[in-house]
Amino acid sequence: MLKKDNLLFTAWAASFTAMLGSLYFSEVVGYEPCELCWYQRILMYPIVLVLGIAVVRKDVKAAMYSLALSGIGGLISLYHYGIQKVDVLTDAAPACGRVPCTGMYINWLGFITIPFLALTAFTIIFIASLLILKGKGD
Repeated sequence: MLKKDNLLFTAWAASFTAMLGSLYFSEVVGYEPCELCWYQRILMYPIVLVLGIAVVRKDVKAAMYSLALSGIGGLISLYHYGIQKVDVLTDAAPACGRVPCTGMYINWLGFITIPFLALTAFTIIFIASLLILKGKGD
C-alpha cells in the first residue's frame, strides 16, 4: 500500500529530477529552450518548491496545487511533443521564436525528446497528486 507521504515524495522527486534535467540541457549542454519549453519550466519549477515544502511539513493538501500545475504542464508537453512527432501538427505548427518548437535536440530511441521527458514527469506528478487527493495511501 502506498502511503500519502511516499506519493508526495515521489511527485516531488519527479519534479526535482525534471528541473535538474532542464537545467542540464540548457546550462551544461547549451541547448537554448524554445518558447513552449519555457512554459513547461514555468509550471514545473514551482512544483519543486511547493512539494518540497509539503514533503517537509507532511502537508498532503499541497497535492491540489501540484495537480493543477502538472495538469496544465502535461497538456503543454503533450502538444509540444505532438508538434514534434505528428506530421500534420508539425506542418501546421506556428513559428514560436528564435528556437523552433518543432526542433528536437535529442531523439533517443526514436521517440524520447525533451517534451516527452517533461510529459513523463508531469504525468507522474499528476497521478501521484490525484491518488493523494482521492484518499489512496491512507
